[in-house]
Amino acid sequence: MKIVFTEYNKMETKNIKPIHYNNKIEPRDYITANNLDFNEGNIIKYISRYKQKNGLEDLLKAQNYLNYLIKINQPSCPSSSSV
Repeated sequence: MKIVFTEYNKMETKNIKPIHYNNKIEPRDYITANNLDFNEGNIIKYISRYKQKNGLEDLLKAQNYLNYLIKINQPSCPSSSSV
């Protein structure tokens, strides 16, 4: 089983290194090291690659994930109560 994993890792490292992730720190390494969730990770991913890949489209994707995080982290509006 370890041999298969080692071979898979070699294949993955060799074949998956797109030019739009030509950073000093790969986004997935940063995301994993900082225990970021799916939404946070996607923000990092899209911001990291926007200049090399899809420009404004990637910024808008990052904004979409950021807006979602803002929405789910806003405190609920207190219900109106008459005194």
